This record gives sequence, C-alpha cells and structure tokens, in this order.
Amino acid sequence: MNTTNDLPASAPYEPPPPFGPGCEIATLRWRDPLVWLQRGWCDARRAKAIALFYGLCFWAMAVLLGAVFRNSPEYVISMASGCLLVGPFLAMGLYDVSRSHEVGGVAQLRHSLTCWSTNLRSMGLLVLVLIVLELLWGRASLVVFAVFFNTGMPSTTGVIEAVFNAGNWEFLIAYLVVGSAFAGLVFATAAVSIPMVLDRDTDAISAAITSLQAVFTNLGVMLLWGALLTGLVLVALLPWGLGLLVVGPWLGHATWHAYRGSVRWPDAADPTPAH
Repeated sequence: MNTTNDLPASAPYEPPPPFGPGCEIATLRWRDPLVWLQRGWCDARRAKAIALFYGLCFWAMAVLLGAVFRNSPEYVISMASGCLLVGPFLAMGLYDVSRSHEVGGVAQLRHSLTCWSTNLRSMGLLVLVLIVLELLWGRASLVVFAVFFNTGMPSTTGVIEAVFNAGNWEFLIAYLVVGSAFAGLVFATAAVSIPMVLDRDTDAISAAITSLQAVFTNLGVMLLWGALLTGLVLVALLPWGLGLLVVGPWLGHATWHAYRGSVRWPDAADPTPAH
C-alpha cells in the first residue's frame, strides 16, 4: 500500500496535471501529524532565509493585531479579517517552497511571492469564503458580548477580566462554544484547500469541499493536527510573538505536507515507497 507519510521519499514529487481523475482521501494514522511537522521543519531549515522573511511577516501581523487589541479591541475582528486576506497568500509562498523541494528544484523567494498569480481567481474566491466565515464569527462574538454585557462593549481590560473571571462562567461557556464552532469550520475549510489550489489550480468550491472531506474522514487525526497547530501558535506568541519568526514558516511548510498526506491523486506520481 502506497502512502505519502513515511520518510524518506524515494523520488521527487511530480505535480499532477490540472485535469484528470478526482482525488482520493487518504486514511491517516495518529503519528502522521508528527511526520508533517518533521518534514515542515526540514523544509524551513533548507531555506532559512526564505523562512525568516515569512516569519517576519507573520510576526508583524501579530504585533499589529496586538496593538489594535490594546487600543481598540472592537476592531480586532476587522483587523483579523485583513490578516486572513493576506495570510493565505503568505502561506501559499511557503507551500511553493515545499513543493520546489519535493520536485528537486531550488526554492526562490521571488517565485514564492508570486506563485499565487496563476491561481488568483480560485484563491480570491477561497479567501472570500474564509473572510465571510471570519465576519460571521466576529458578529456571533459581538452578539455574545452584547447579551452578557448590556452596558456596551467592554474595554481591553474589561475583555481580559471577563475572559479570565471564573464568575462569568456562563459567558465563558457561550463564548467558547461559539468560538470553537467557527474556528473548527474555518480550520476544516482551509486545512488542505489552499495548498490544493496551488497544486492543482482547483476551483475554490471543490478545494473547500475536499478539505472538509479530508477533515471529517479522519476527524480524530485532524483534530489532533488542529490542536498541535493551535498549541504551537499560542506558545509562539510568548513573549511578544517572537516565536512566530520560527513557528510561522514551520507550520506553513508542515501544512503543505498535511495536504500531501491527506489527499492523493491517481494521476500523480507517489513519491514514497510501499511499506
């Protein structure tokens, strides 16, 4: 049985043509997320300068969001939507670097910065879907705040006190339920869709549906993957978000390998030997 989740690969990855048989959703193993992280780390180390550039971009977005939250917390969702618009294009550059490594080529920063240009229509629609989900998430969060804080939107200090105050357990439960539902939907939609658009120039709807199928077919493993991503990002945010300089590019590369491990194309060469 062929799989893309064992190291090392026996041959360079050959990107599939844009047309051909549909994809197959792989059956994942519990250790696969660790394999993706391992491969992502190897990619980041192979292109340190490129990884540092993207790491600085991710760190800059985190600093901007932090500044907005401290001064005008009601605008955080709007700023997050802007980052959600820029983030996929940055991540796509990292996917391009990982794909270059798989095909045996040399990764170039200039090419990674423009790799999305040939997939602009699909990427634009996919980002639009993610922004709509983000805006709905923000609206639902505001509704939760409005229900529990009828005196108006609390200040930054008020938000922090509300989140970490055990006496507001009803608010905490409602906020966590709403946030978890939307976070899970955004994750399931984007888990493999963006690298799939880069790899196949697939339309956004097909890519999003495939991503949802990949997540729900391997729900336990993908929940573990999402938990690892979330945990590493949270750790990277301390102190002052400097960890994103390393963790941001690392997870970007790892996400490419999550796509390669989760989705298989019958008309594409499988780079990994049977086991």
